[in-house]
Amino acid sequence: MSYVRCLRGLASGIEYPADAPMNLDPSDGRPVEMVLDLERLAAEKPGAAWYDPRRRDLWRFGALMALDITRPDDACHIVALGEGHTPLLDYRDHPVAAKAGLRLQVKDEGRVHPGHGTNPTQSFKDRGMAMVVAQARRLGLARLAVPTQGNAGDSLTHYALAAGLSVVVAMPDDTPMPILGNVAAAALRHPDRVRLELVGPTIREAGAFLKQYYLPQGYFSVATFQEPGWRIEGKKSLGLELAEPVAGETRWSLPDAVIYPTGGGTGVLGMWKAWDELEALGLIDGRRPRMLCVQSESTRPIVHAFESGAEDTAAVEAGQTLSVGLNVPGGVGHFKVLSIIRRSAGAAVAVSEAATSAEFGRLWRDKPWWIGPEGAACLAALPQLLDLGLLRHGERVVVVNTGSAEKYLPRLRRLV
Repeated sequence: MSYVRCLRGLASGIEYPADAPMNLDPSDGRPVEMVLDLERLAAEKPGAAWYDPRRRDLWRFGALMALDITRPDDACHIVALGEGHTPLLDYRDHPVAAKAGLRLQVKDEGRVHPGHGTNPTQSFKDRGMAMVVAQARRLGLARLAVPTQGNAGDSLTHYALAAGLSVVVAMPDDTPMPILGNVAAAALRHPDRVRLELVGPTIREAGAFLKQYYLPQGYFSVATFQEPGWRIEGKKSLGLELAEPVAGETRWSLPDAVIYPTGGGTGVLGMWKAWDELEALGLIDGRRPRMLCVQSESTRPIVHAFESGAEDTAAVEAGQTLSVGLNVPGGVGHFKVLSIIRRSAGAAVAVSEAATSAEFGRLWRDKPWWIGPEGAACLAALPQLLDLGLLRHGERVVVVNTGSAEKYLPRLRRLV
């Protein structure tokens, strides 16, 4: 059995049984997280004995994950499809990075690179949904529901079908066609197991629709932050990968700054949780990367809250953005994202659509990497972050590219 000790409210601190198939914390309507018994883990698997760098997926972190693939009673629930273990691409020759002397890297969650893992739907959402589906199987939940801006629905559909579960996906009808088409095709092939509902204009309306029509039918919501910490545990692997030793070394270490495209924000919480756990296990110290969260100027609830000094976001009207994954008008976990930004001495910044488009076009000509628009938005934020003094000469800076540009065609063709 895994080392999960309990569930705990992110705000309330109230603890609940680890096996409770709950959504939000009943005490305050905020998210919960999974808490690991790190003292027992350290005693039973000292010296990072839980870590297996030979595996080319996120399950390489063994017992530090909420399910341990090395144990048969956990492994029987996991559908491992190669997710995680993505590369860090050297981008010190980026024009802005080169001029500023940054050791810039891109964590590429999109396209496949030889010798690494394979996010099967070419998106970082596969990290979270691999854990969601495994935990659902563990608890005997057979029907799942998710509202999405796109990639989360594609990913959940892929994993649910592989795991023998049923799913309903609600997404806006202007979702990029490759993503929408993947889910629609699955619904046509497996009408008894996949339902697609086109509801918009954003994830907010899609979530309200599922709550009204599908959750009363017994579907379990795995919306952002509304499952019991499962997506956080999957996304945690991203933070573990940023910290793990490079080949031939044994020292765990962190970059100086992480630039992250932030919609709902589970990745921010997941990475931070990973680093807290590594510190508790004695593998890193208390220093943390500055968390630099990037949003589109069209939809910027976190940026507005950060700049105004608010402790939480207020819902905004969604705009139109090339970075579809950033078109999230509000989030139940944003209070925690803001707290992490501030604790890390980081910031939340917004980039214009023109800057993202220009950066995407330049990337297309410069590198054969197929960086998605959310990754392009992060690279477009470099000048602004330098002007604010948030990046410094000689620092190792990681930009997270959350998905492949292939998933946003044909709307990107005009830029290339």
